[in-house]
Amino acid sequence: MSLVKAGQLDYLNELFSRYSKRIYNYFLKSTLERAESDDLTQELFIRVMKYRNSYKEGHSVQFWIFQIARNMIKDHFRKMKIHKDQFNLVEVIPEREDVGDDELFEREKKLHRAMKELSDEKRELLVLSKFQGMKYEQIAKMRDTTVSNIKVQVHRTIKELKEAYFQLEEV
Repeated sequence: MSLVKAGQLDYLNELFSRYSKRIYNYFLKSTLERAESDDLTQELFIRVMKYRNSYKEGHSVQFWIFQIARNMIKDHFRKMKIHKDQFNLVEVIPEREDVGDDELFEREKKLHRAMKELSDEKRELLVLSKFQGMKYEQIAKMRDTTVSNIKVQVHRTIKELKEAYFQLEEV
């Protein structure tokens, strides 16, 4: 990142190679739209180039890039006047081996409805921790809080999601 910051923009390709897939997946899990995720990913790297001087030497490049992505998602949903209420978190719902495609589709729909019950912050927390594999330390820095607080928030959010999901199953 130091080289990009110094104006050697050829190294931006290296950053793109290293982070574009994770950034794209973050956007995809947030928007559920491939084309939109492609556009946001491209826009992110334009912003990386444009705001490269705001990067602080010695800090995590990944953290800085995801902070830009996080702000872009907030802006995106603010502009679209919709909530980021859909992404796949099937892993928190217990699976059965004898489930067919129709049953999986129904579970997915229930999960999306359960996700709507979570606040934007809680959905984002799950995307970062469960899908992007971000360490709690990184999320804590991003949110300006403690690691312990993030652990508790993730645990409570998953519990809340499960409760909402199972309430939908009873209906």
